[in-house]
Amino acid sequence: MNESLKSRVKSHWENEVCGTRNLADDIDRYEKNRAEFEPFIAEFADYGAYAGKRVLEIGVGGGADYTKFLAAGAEITGIDLTEAAIAFVRSRLDRAGQAGDLRTADAENLPFADGTFDLVYSYGVLHHSPDTERALAEAFRVLKPGGTLKVMVYSDFSMAGLMLWAMHGLLKGRPFRGQREIMFEKLESPGTKCYGNEEFRSILEGIGFRVTKLYKKAGAGDLLHMEASGKYAGGLKGAIFAVAKALLPRGLIRRFEGTLGLFLLAVAVKPAK
Repeated sequence: MNESLKSRVKSHWENEVCGTRNLADDIDRYEKNRAEFEPFIAEFADYGAYAGKRVLEIGVGGGADYTKFLAAGAEITGIDLTEAAIAFVRSRLDRAGQAGDLRTADAENLPFADGTFDLVYSYGVLHHSPDTERALAEAFRVLKPGGTLKVMVYSDFSMAGLMLWAMHGLLKGRPFRGQREIMFEKLESPGTKCYGNEEFRSILEGIGFRVTKLYKKAGAGDLLHMEASGKYAGGLKGAIFAVAKALLPRGLIRRFEGTLGLFLLAVAVKPAK
């Protein structure tokens, strides 16, 4: 079952490199949008702190973080389940006259020895993995003792989730459908998961991590700072999306992002032996 779902997840992201919707040919705008709409990423990643350190990024997507770690002097290896993302980031590096270590690989079965990396970084990726806990356990395995995990997964309560609930629950006469079920079926690739704060803390601690930070932020999905995907473009869904985008109280969502944010960010440490 997991392999079948993984194949569908892979197929979804082969067709759209994560984060590059309608921006694949405009890298400057892609980078500008990310910096403007999710400004907290730079502080979370803290690229400069890993100069000369061994870093693994799980899920390079469009390369926004990979290229910044590389520019900051990190010895970074980037993996992605899809050939499309690896080719996209390689193309970016080629145009910039840079070289990087990029590989197609599965987060649930990392091709690295135990204790290889100082940092494992994954932003908005592991909730798409059919076996997220196995992927997190693999991150733990390949970290050096004392190494750090930085990961963002989706929260089980958010503004983005409320909008999906309104469309796929309330308006369809199914108001008791939960955000988890709707996200699993309707958000991005099939089988997308989301987590409560303490639930995700418990998962990380159960693997062996010591969690040092856990907090929520509102992202582009909560604030509708993006173009509609194919699922929501055109017809009634497209009209609803356009009205929501025009009327959304973004300032209020930002103010209460600790409750309404879709992005659940965690920093955790593998204890030193």
